Amino acid sequence: MNVHEYQAKEILARYGVPVAGGGVATSAEEARQIAEKIGGPVVVKAQIHAGGRGKGGGIKLAKNAAEASEIAHEYYLGLLVDRARSRLTIMASAEGGVEIEKVAAETPEKIIRAEIFPAAGFSPYVARPDQVKQFVALLAGCVRCFTEMDCSLVEINPLILTPEGKLFALDAKVNFDDNALFRHPDVREMRDIHEEDPLEVEASKSDLNYIKLEGGQVGCMVNGAGLAMSTMDIIQLAGGKPANFLDVGGGASKETVSKAFGILMRDEDVKAVLVNIFGGIVRCDRVAEGIIAAAKEVHIGVPLVVRLQGTNAREARQLLEASGLKLTVAETLDEAARKVVAAVGGAA
Repeated sequence: MNVHEYQAKEILARYGVPVAGGGVATSAEEARQIAEKIGGPVVVKAQIHAGGRGKGGGIKLAKNAAEASEIAHEYYLGLLVDRARSRLTIMASAEGGVEIEKVAAETPEKIIRAEIFPAAGFSPYVARPDQVKQFVALLAGCVRCFTEMDCSLVEINPLILTPEGKLFALDAKVNFDDNALFRHPDVREMRDIHEEDPLEVEASKSDLNYIKLEGGQVGCMVNGAGLAMSTMDIIQLAGGKPANFLDVGGGASKETVSKAFGILMRDEDVKAVLVNIFGGIVRCDRVAEGIIAAAKEVHIGVPLVVRLQGTNAREARQLLEASGLKLTVAETLDEAARKVVAAVGGAA
C-alpha cells in the first residue's frame, strides 16, 4: 500500500527524521493560510501516487528554488528489501533530486549499498558521511520506521543539506506490505483508493490478489502466488506477455472465479485468458463447475484456455469438454501457454 508524501513525512517524523514543516490544503485559500503560518517561502506539491510531478506541473515554487528551499546539496536515501539476499538494504547516492532508476542505469557506481543483517539490526558504523551524528540518527529512524511499520520501501529524495549543515527530508515516499496492514489500522486509514487502479481496488474487496501489468495481452487466473509467477514465466517463454497477476487463492470457488473473470474482462488489453489451477485444497472438478457457472454469468468475449491439474483433473476436463463453452482444454502448462499465445496471434 502506498501513502501520500505528507503522510510519509508524518510517519517518518514519529521516528525522529527531520522533515520540513507544512500542511495539507484542499483549496487556494487553505494553501495561503498554511503559507502564512509557516512564515516563509514555500513549495506547493500536488499529492498523487506517481513520480514526475515536477515535469507535469504538480510542483510550484513560491518564487524560486533557492528562496523556497535553501539547499547546499541534494542526496538520495532509500531502504528496501533485497529479496535475493533476504535482507533490508540501504541505498544512498550523492545524485539526489533525480530518479534513482536513471542513476542506476547510467551511473550505477554513484550508488552506495549497505546491508542490514537481520539478527544484528542497524549499527551506526554503517553510516559514515560528513554529517555523521545527524545522518546516523536520521538513518536509524528510517530503519526503525521500516521494520516497526512493516514497510516495503522508505525513500527520501532529495535528502538535503542546508548551508548551515542541517539535514532534512525534503521529499519522502513510504510503501507498506499489504499483508501486515492488520497490525497498523492507522496506516490502513491513510489508503487513498482514488490513486489506485480501479480493478485492483475491486479485486482487493473480493480478497483477490490482482496486479495490472503493462503491455501484456494474456490474462492469467491462477491459484497460488508461486504458480502465478511460474505461469507468467511460461507465457513469456512461449513468446507472449502476461497482462496481469491474478491469484484467486486456494479455494477458487465459483464466486471468486466469477469475480476474477469480471475483472479480466474489464481490462481492454486482455485478448485471451489462461486459467491455470492446481487442485489441492479444492478438487479440480469443483473448479471446473465454478468456471462453467461463472462463464454463464460473465460474458467472456476472448479465447479461453483452461489447464487443471491435481485431484480429479480428468473429471474436470470431461466437465469442461461437455459444457458447450468455447474454450480450449490443456493438460500441461507448456501446452496451455503455447495455445493461449497462439490465440492472441502467436509469439511476439
